[in-house]
Amino acid sequence: MTEFTATVTVRLKRGVLDPEAETTKRALERLGFELSALRSADRFELDLEAEDAASAEARADEMAERLLANPTIHDYDVAVAER
Repeated sequence: MTEFTATVTVRLKRGVLDPEAETTKRALERLGFELSALRSADRFELDLEAEDAASAEARADEMAERLLANPTIHDYDVAVAER
């Protein structure tokens, strides 16, 4: 078994209201930064053991589907790196 770190980034789908991002965007604009859009995201780092990177990615993907993300309102990305 090999040790991997899987990073799952979860964000709201486009068109879903993101009040945290809107508040942050307005604050940045008040500070003089110009933005066309801003979205917030949650990032989860999972340390796990698996036979290979594909197996680690499949397990992280299942975790995202079952708990970390709500597929109705969230998109997510999974990236895997060997530790």
